[in-house]
Amino acid sequence: MLRSETVVWLSTVSPDGGPHLVPIWFSWNGETVLIASKPHARKVANLRANPSVMLALGEPDDDFDVGMIQGRAELPGEPATALLPRAHLAKYRGQMASIGLTTDEFLQTYSQVIRIRPTRFLPWHGRTVPATLRDSLPLDRRLAAAVRRVAAEARVASPSLVVA
Repeated sequence: MLRSETVVWLSTVSPDGGPHLVPIWFSWNGETVLIASKPHARKVANLRANPSVMLALGEPDDDFDVGMIQGRAELPGEPATALLPRAHLAKYRGQMASIGLTTDEFLQTYSQVIRIRPTRFLPWHGRTVPATLRDSLPLDRRLAAAVRRVAAEARVASPSLVVA
């Protein structure tokens, strides 16, 4: 799902403890989710105070087939021009053009990168195996294994990080 979806729903925690949820473009490099944001966006302010996030992706079909990922966000100091892979820009070239943004304008406007390291994968599959998942169960297992690997590496790098 992280390789095929075009939008992820990003949930952050506002300073008053309330949820903040936005749909956003993203890319996945096998270890982290990368998101480009306006530097003064609400989600960035929220992440400065609390780096805990939840991501949701997938189109719920008749049986609510979606994936959710808990993670920790980082706000690197380097600009999007230095951190976003070419594949990210290529993935959204059509959407950028449809709203009148060139790649350079996108990188200038959405200059703050949010890097999310998954800590827990939570598949959500109603009561049965939906048609969209019947052929992709091995992918779910690979994704869960990748998330476990990244979480284990995060625990080694930061022993105080608790992963459920």
